[in-house]
Amino acid sequence: MRLALFVLLSVPIAALAQLKVASDTTLTGFTHPESVGCDPKNKAIYASEFGSKLAPLEKDGAGYISKWSLDGKLIEKNFLPGDKGEKLNKPKGLWVHGNRLWTTDIDSVWVFDLKTKKGRRLAIPGIQFANDPMVRGGALYVTDNRGDQAFKVEPADFLNAKAEPKISTVFKDAKVNPNGIWPAKGGTLVVGFLAPDQPRAIYRLDKDGKPAAISDPIGRLDGVYELKDGSLLVTDWNSGSLFQWSKKLGMHKLAEGFKGPADFCVIAGKKGLTAYVPDLVQSQVRIIELR
Repeated sequence: MRLALFVLLSVPIAALAQLKVASDTTLTGFTHPESVGCDPKNKAIYASEFGSKLAPLEKDGAGYISKWSLDGKLIEKNFLPGDKGEKLNKPKGLWVHGNRLWTTDIDSVWVFDLKTKKGRRLAIPGIQFANDPMVRGGALYVTDNRGDQAFKVEPADFLNAKAEPKISTVFKDAKVNPNGIWPAKGGTLVVGFLAPDQPRAIYRLDKDGKPAAISDPIGRLDGVYELKDGSLLVTDWNSGSLFQWSKKLGMHKLAEGFKGPADFCVIAGKKGLTAYVPDLVQSQVRIIELR
């Protein structure tokens, strides 16, 4: 899924009623990027890359997280885990906040210090396909797409924690198959991903963590992000698109032609939004300017 937002300058709500694509630039040089995390404070983006082949459950130690400039120039290919002797397999969702970066990897979640590159892996018992991480209220949430469940890790920043983090289940067997997750104003959002002929919807978690659909079934949904006006940006494998959604707008496609539109991130600027959307299948990242 998944993805961190840092608002640089506020965007007028009126400008977000129905977005349009102002420019769409394709970057190459990736090896199956599953997620992009934004870090405008350090003028960088990070991409989680499988590093070998499109085998999301293979523990081959070939994965890594690369660092790029905001305009798409490579800064460091193997930024994480770097030369610390640690191994990533198939890193997926990313979440960036402050000087911390979280990423999921099959049956575990990692937290890294972006300055020192120190990392710590946390295995999550019972998880089948760790997908997207999100930090909210000092806790880390991790979706499990194939296990149809979500987990909560406390504290979120367990890098230097002396005690073992507490791991609990948020929900299970809800027929959501959660992929992307986002800390929306009205409650945490998740989007579902299963099969082309078994579309999943957009869901909101209630105070007890129970998901309820807020849209009709749409497709194989991957990343999700909430705009200032409450509408959403979502990626969908069925339509190969990045689209904007609200109950009023419905599904408004913005950019198409993806083979595997995965977990993206967004930076808000004075003129509009910049979305960094990875294409897992085509080994590309597209920089999409929205107005």
